[in-house]
Amino acid sequence: MYSVQDVAKAAGTTSRTLRHYDSIGLVPPSRIGANGYRYYDDRALVRLQRVLLLRDLGLGLGEIARVLDAQDARAERGEAAEQAEARILEHHLELLRQEQQRVSAQIGAVERTIAELHARAGGEERRDLMSQNMFDGFDHTQYREEVEERWGAEAYRRSDRWWRELGAEGQRAWKDRVARLTADWIAAAEQGEDPEGAVAQSLAARHVDWLSGIGGTPAHEPGGDLVGYVSGLADMYVADERFARNYGGAEGAAFVRDALLAYLRDRA
Repeated sequence: MYSVQDVAKAAGTTSRTLRHYDSIGLVPPSRIGANGYRYYDDRALVRLQRVLLLRDLGLGLGEIARVLDAQDARAERGEAAEQAEARILEHHLELLRQEQQRVSAQIGAVERTIAELHARAGGEERRDLMSQNMFDGFDHTQYREEVEERWGAEAYRRSDRWWRELGAEGQRAWKDRVARLTADWIAAAEQGEDPEGAVAQSLAARHVDWLSGIGGTPAHEPGGDLVGYVSGLADMYVADERFARNYGGAEGAAFVRDALLAYLRDRA
């Protein structure tokens, strides 16, 4: 058994964080002493490592809990706990290796771009940046497992096919559209617009139209549950830190959520 202080120090986190993980049921201690101190055994340490790995991959705490539950549920009946955890961690290790390769590719791409810009500044002959593989490592497939976890492998395949069929020009146009929409959401929130007002509802209509154009999603597929899909995403914008950051934080994300839910309610 290890004390909460020992575990916090070894994991590079804080006792407060571990207490929070306990309070939400993410990493409960193995035992609580008569003095109220928390103690962790090896299995708890392995679970904490899984949580930290998923956090480093960008998942919020709510999503981490769902992923852990899904992984544990898939563990074969009768399989030894250590064997199941080792198999799950092997999967995490593969994800980390993929992320390492992606980051290494990005570093190389940026280094080549910097070298080319320095060369141009020095009067050397200009080379085509695209030929320098400047977009190596910028891969949309990095969220494949999460998409499949949420909506299934078929949804990922349809979405991936749609994205690739856009081509370079289409992908750039799509990213520009997202950037403009996100900027307009942030501006409206900062200006104190009413989520049910004309400005916010116009943005909500644009947002739903944008979602409806993304292949593989329920909003895009004929007969898909548009209302359920959009309302689920609206709630996720607030619950998931990664989405909230896109809209300037939790307050901005809540504004987007409220506007989208009002839009759906008016058209129910």
